[in-house]
Amino acid sequence: MFLGEYQHSVDGKGRVVMPAKFRDRLENGLVVTKGQERCLYVFPLDRWEEEVAKVNRLPRTNRQNRNYARSFFGAASDQQIDKQGRVQIPQALRTYGDLEKDVVVVGVADRVEIWNAAAWVALSDEADQFYADIQEALSEEGI
Repeated sequence: MFLGEYQHSVDGKGRVVMPAKFRDRLENGLVVTKGQERCLYVFPLDRWEEEVAKVNRLPRTNRQNRNYARSFFGAASDQQIDKQGRVQIPQALRTYGDLEKDVVVVGVADRVEIWNAAAWVALSDEADQFYADIQEALSEEGI
């Protein structure tokens, strides 16, 4: 499981260090692709296969499904962690995520997200407010 938030940077060769706590889960390979809100998703291979199966179950007759699959798979890049724990991020994905220097690597249970640091701060503030609001609503319902 991936948990936590870690400050890192993109090096001159487009690599990002994965937190030490994440490396064992990613050592057999990983896939990096576009995520929502302009972050990148990093999936260990077994989780990637589950994502592939989910997307493949979507009806191809639906244009939105086809476009989603094109974007999700077309941007995907299979990678390996190097001996220093770094992952190469292809230029197209760095551009998509606006990943030039400072990034935040976030564990989101079954995947890792890589964010532009400033975008993460803005989204995190919004997400924290949503979390507080939804937690209050759930408490009122006795959940």
